Amino acid sequence: MTLGGFDEGARDYDAVLVVSFGGPEGPDEVMPFLDRVLAGRPVPPPVKARIAERYARFGGVSPINAHAREFIAALEARLAAKGPQLPVYWGNRNSAPLLGDAIRRMADDGIKNAIAYVTSVFSSYSGCRQYREDLFRAAEQEAGAPRIDKLRVAYNHPGFIAAMADRVREAQAIAPEGAALLFTAHSLPVAMAARTDYEAQLDEACALLAHRVGDDNWRLAFQSNNARAGDPWLTPTVEEALASIAASGRSSVVVAPIGFVCDHMEVVMDLDVEARACAEGLGLCYFRARTVGTHPAYVDMVRQLVVERMSANPERPYLGQRGPNPDYCAPDCCLSGRPGTTLPTVGGLGDEQPLPR
Repeated sequence: MTLGGFDEGARDYDAVLVVSFGGPEGPDEVMPFLDRVLAGRPVPPPVKARIAERYARFGGVSPINAHAREFIAALEARLAAKGPQLPVYWGNRNSAPLLGDAIRRMADDGIKNAIAYVTSVFSSYSGCRQYREDLFRAAEQEAGAPRIDKLRVAYNHPGFIAAMADRVREAQAIAPEGAALLFTAHSLPVAMAARTDYEAQLDEACALLAHRVGDDNWRLAFQSNNARAGDPWLTPTVEEALASIAASGRSSVVVAPIGFVCDHMEVVMDLDVEARACAEGLGLCYFRARTVGTHPAYVDMVRQLVVERMSANPERPYLGQRGPNPDYCAPDCCLSGRPGTTLPTVGGLGDEQPLPR
């Protein structure tokens, strides 16, 4: 039974699909990767070239795929130890292994019902609905594709908060006493953010984390606006927040990328290189907290979310005042904010799965 997006039935899944953004793993992969990322977007060639230069600085390799492999290995070990005993598949939006390849492997292996974990714990078009569109499109093109549901958004799950709090404490332990606490998340176009709970979820998660680590005087800044120049995006930027911290008289800052569950290029370039240089130019000692990555509490959170969907009338752990996110997304959830008709998705309330081919 589904009521208001909450699934009270016990679902019988036979696989977990980890869905990630993907990234290039060599110079020859950078432009094909960016072609996928920027497809259909009015990005001027100079902007695309500038983004490519960021990857070139790191040998054309993003850290995200290596982190995905580590997370999947940790999740497989946790499922083997605690159950449920399910195989784990992996598909990316923008680089190998692509979602279509993952769904083809599942079909070949006889998988009929899969539960997808999208490696984003906040609601947005790019972090939720777009993946659901991608999954529908990939499943529609593959004969024998499994039915696919999606795990709920888990920004306020105790496992995520515990894992991120540990990462912040690690950084605070090596920072001077009294270091400012700055959370960061990927910026969004304002028109896109207005169609989601992204900002409200971030505010709730930041407050929960700050309280957990004993520092309620926190700030949130937005990073990585590097593709749609000219559109209004969420602010303040990280650079603006750092300038404000320096102007307040603080001498050090702990930066915690709450909006990322593993290191992307946006973390290593925007935070470890550019934000660090900005902070040091302002006279701030700079310390960056790690992403949750393979923290045991985070990995087990994903296992718990799978158990939820395989249990009748499950408890849905959460912290704060907003309650758990529904299991099925509402039809108007996380719209892009751009004109045009909506595309079919999986994992939404009332969604129809692609017909078998």
